Amino acid sequence: MTVELISVGTEILLGNIVNTNAAYLSEKCAQLGLSCFYQSVVGDNEERLGETIRTALTRADIIILSGGLGPTEDDLTKETAAQILGRALYSDEHTKARIQEYFEKRKIVIAENNWKQAMIPEGAIIVDNENGTAPGVIMEQEGKHVILLPGPPNELIPMFEKDIIPYLQKFTSGIIVSKTVKICGIGESTVATMVKDMIKKQDNPTIAPYAKTGEVHLRVTAKAESEKEARRLIKPVVKELKERFGNDIYTTEDDVTLEKSVVDLLKANHLTAVTAESCTGGMLAARLINVPGVSDVFKTGFITYANKAKRRTLGVKKSSLDRYGAVSEKVAQEMAKGAAMITKADVTVAITGIAGPDGGTKEKPVGLVYISCNVCGKITTKEYHFSGSRNKIRELTTANALTLMRQCILKYYSEVTFGK
Repeated sequence: MTVELISVGTEILLGNIVNTNAAYLSEKCAQLGLSCFYQSVVGDNEERLGETIRTALTRADIIILSGGLGPTEDDLTKETAAQILGRALYSDEHTKARIQEYFEKRKIVIAENNWKQAMIPEGAIIVDNENGTAPGVIMEQEGKHVILLPGPPNELIPMFEKDIIPYLQKFTSGIIVSKTVKICGIGESTVATMVKDMIKKQDNPTIAPYAKTGEVHLRVTAKAESEKEARRLIKPVVKELKERFGNDIYTTEDDVTLEKSVVDLLKANHLTAVTAESCTGGMLAARLINVPGVSDVFKTGFITYANKAKRRTLGVKKSSLDRYGAVSEKVAQEMAKGAAMITKADVTVAITGIAGPDGGTKEKPVGLVYISCNVCGKITTKEYHFSGSRNKIRELTTANALTLMRQCILKYYSEVTFGK
């Protein structure tokens, strides 16, 4: 079976929002063993949307449309799809009751145009929306399956997981299962070289590398008749990757981030942490605080952007600033030591650098960053040279600070290794 994705919304065409729905749906359809050869983005225009749907019907078995199911006049997806398939719309009492309940629970007065969302194409399967007011709609006709989904990801994803996946599984002869091996501390080109032989001889499973900010992910994918069989095929490949990359793999679980792996290490080894940041302005602390339960190990974060703040807050010496400059190995070390002395934390990470676009010199160009990690008095400091926009440099710095933090904890404590 083939599937085609149509994302509806002028805001996507204008770049006002990122089309994350297409990425999500593509991945899920691939996992179901459905072949997707075409994707389209079309604005809120009835004529162009109709043309896009008609074209999709000529070349795909399943057409999934996302967006355009709202209450306003320019939400045209349901009406246009119904017209093309020759379906009249009727007011569905079940959907009306759900919409009314949704607004009453939130003590919001229902606008008259909200009842537009209760208009359903004749003969369609209604998919209840547990997180909004626009129901999903499935229309089956002459071997074709047209699926309409709401645009907001917090509505689309739960609906797809709960109702659409079971519906689509009826049309698949096998399933595709993936496992992601996440690597930090090694560049993309090095990772690619280390798995070149495995990729060259791959068949089933396959290995696909994906570069992330400060990380590289290797997705191992197998196709089989059952999930159990697919996972059996994946297991030896993941084992081989673990042997090759060792502790540079921080997880093989999709829901574990680099910051979570660091927090898990801190918890497992009963360590507390503090951050001291200059050019990243709190990005490192923010990523750590993204992790639920981090309050057990994270004490505080300092943002010491000005030299005076480095001196007064962290005890950086004026002589060090005058002789070496704020962006230097010496100052990074003194920031890490000062943070440890003030807070008595076991692990402190300090960052100082030039994020640009101004402020660089020949000796100290934009992108020069020093990161220092102090683990119970044992200090490791590294010099980095990043490129890109100001924000990109700050993001790369933050990712590498997490990596250095993880490496230093593993160097002195061995309670937890990769693969959690």
